[in-house]
Amino acid sequence: MIPLRDDNPVANTPYITYALILSCVIVFLYQLTLDARGSQVFIYSFGVIPAVLFDYVELRGGAVAVPAFATIFTSMFLHGGVMHLLGNMLYMWIFADNVEDDLGPRRFIVFYLVCGIAAALAQALFEPRSQVPMIGASGAVSGVLGAYLVMHPRAHVEGVVPPFLHLIRLPAVVVLGLWFGLQLLSSLSAKPGEPGIAFAAHLGGFVAGAALILLFRPGASRRIRRR
Repeated sequence: MIPLRDDNPVANTPYITYALILSCVIVFLYQLTLDARGSQVFIYSFGVIPAVLFDYVELRGGAVAVPAFATIFTSMFLHGGVMHLLGNMLYMWIFADNVEDDLGPRRFIVFYLVCGIAAALAQALFEPRSQVPMIGASGAVSGVLGAYLVMHPRAHVEGVVPPFLHLIRLPAVVVLGLWFGLQLLSSLSAKPGEPGIAFAAHLGGFVAGAALILLFRPGASRRIRRR
């Protein structure tokens, strides 16, 4: 199912969500200005490469722009193509506003980045010797989906199931539960070490988001102390 909207209005303007989407779009527009060589160097410089992160290999050919640990952050703003960008930003647009509304802007930006870190580490630990760069906001966005599932399971999501064009309306718990199940099944059939979708990052981000939202939401620390 391709989600198009939800029926879950927010009380506040999601400025951080808009800023994150805009940042990804701006970085992608810059990527489009690069030639093939420049694009490759850019991705290898700012993407997460597990083998480099864990010091198994060193980057060569001038592709060293930031320390390896910093690529965990920078990789979240790079994308490998138009559809990669649009897919991530669509999910971000639909689901992130509610999570930002739940947490507030400051907590949300920290939550988003932490989910992205968890996702990158999950994929890197799954394939620690891989020299294929990981890029994209998918891991952090997956964390947003996990948080949305926990906080708004009964909200309804409208979307389409290709190749059919008529709208269907399902509870978020069904839509996001099916999404997680698809990622899990796809990860089992993926071939390690080959370029493709980082399913472990999706799963890691989703689980991190579902767990961490309970700690990040306002008042969580007081509830924990009372127990």
